[in-house]
Amino acid sequence: MGKVAVAFASAAVVAACSVAAVMVRRRVKSRRKWRTVVEILKEFEEGCDAPVGRLRQVVDAMAVEMHAGLASEGGSKLKMLLTYVHDLPNGTEKGTYYALHLGGTYFRILRVHLGGERSYLDVQDVERHPIPSHLMNSTSEVLFNFLASSLERFIQKEGNESNSQGVIRELAFTFSFPVKHTCISSGVLIKWTKGFEISEMVGKDIAECLQGALNRRGLDIHVAALVNDTVGALSLGYYHDPDTVVTVVFGTGSNACYLERTDAIIKCQGLLTTSGSMVVNMEWGNFWSSHLPRTAYDIDLDAESSNPNDMGFEKMIAGLYLGDIVRRVILRMSQESDIFGPSSSVFSQPYVLRTNSVSAMHEDDTPELQEVARILRDLGLSDVPLKVRKLMVKICDVVTRRAGRLAAAGIAGILKKIGRDGGGGITSGRSRGEMQMQRRTVVGVEGGLYMNYTMFREYMEEALVEILGEEVSQYVVVKAMEDGSSIGSALLVASSLQS
Repeated sequence: MGKVAVAFASAAVVAACSVAAVMVRRRVKSRRKWRTVVEILKEFEEGCDAPVGRLRQVVDAMAVEMHAGLASEGGSKLKMLLTYVHDLPNGTEKGTYYALHLGGTYFRILRVHLGGERSYLDVQDVERHPIPSHLMNSTSEVLFNFLASSLERFIQKEGNESNSQGVIRELAFTFSFPVKHTCISSGVLIKWTKGFEISEMVGKDIAECLQGALNRRGLDIHVAALVNDTVGALSLGYYHDPDTVVTVVFGTGSNACYLERTDAIIKCQGLLTTSGSMVVNMEWGNFWSSHLPRTAYDIDLDAESSNPNDMGFEKMIAGLYLGDIVRRVILRMSQESDIFGPSSSVFSQPYVLRTNSVSAMHEDDTPELQEVARILRDLGLSDVPLKVRKLMVKICDVVTRRAGRLAAAGIAGILKKIGRDGGGGITSGRSRGEMQMQRRTVVGVEGGLYMNYTMFREYMEEALVEILGEEVSQYVVVKAMEDGSSIGSALLVASSLQS
């Protein structure tokens, strides 16, 4: 019996040692995989790093590209499009006007009543609807018939209270895509962005397309202005505060416009305006510089997009893309480890992770990161460990911090070009030695990414102060504007008709 007991004991020891060895091997393997994940994160974080010195290089590059784009057509990645908007609303406008805004994710319709004083601006019956996805790659006829029918329903809700029968309603069409204008009410589509792909519309007059659809429905609506969303936002900003000279949109896509002196628009020599200035639509999404902190994930996103080698700046800062950059980092981590288990294949699907989910995870302040867990469950990933959830938040932070800081560099680049950065700027037509006193400058900002993503907004504003310095930044006011582009476009119609 003693020998048997010894044998059993020996076997038990051997078994215990075997189990222990297996457990040790698993722990070592797990640690090795986690180390791989940490190394991927570190590499990504270093690739996205945007210290203030690098940001100032981006600022300089933006200002130089702006100057080149004003000097000649095709001279820069920035199109620097003329808008033929030179008399901005001053508060004396009166009447009722309408606006239809086609953006990257939503379309809006609203009515504005103006009473001839800045304090009397009544925005009425704002409607906001998601754009049906099938419209984004349909035909021009389908798209504009849809917009016309939406306007018709909006008008029908008014009854007879807002407009007498037979009176023409004046409409601003806010169009958030690159257009080459021939006047304030006419312009042809240069290209689609933000996921739209209706190729037969490129080169067509956008205002004519909408007017034709309205006429077919027998609607007494006149498309009086075709306005980029940034230009509409500038109009509203200027209406409330004449120190507003720059507006930027951070939404599904991103763009900026600003008020430029006509003598600085060299590619249109002899351009005369009563104000001596004109709003320029930069189409800054296409800006590019070797100083931008680009990673392998950005390169892959660009290569697999519908517009490769195009809109490089936008793809690093806009809402359409931030979620997918996060997804691509997570996908690589899951391919090189099993931190998400077999369900990680969900991250192989492009754009499965939206930027609003990134925002919700990033700003989750619960101790157990319950919002992160919920979003992952919705993606089919349950029981994700807390340390992995913390990893997700960190990835979101890296992507958003870079986006916010680059957005700030873009804004500072505009301020440098127009001499509002405290350094004199790049001033075609003016002596370089002629320095201006620092003036109060208002930068209007709108778009869902800026309005709804607190961390993006804070990173952007923090970086703008870093770039400009405390002394200059106290003269630069960043103002949020909700629905500014739609309301401002209606104001431009009023201003142009009454000037």
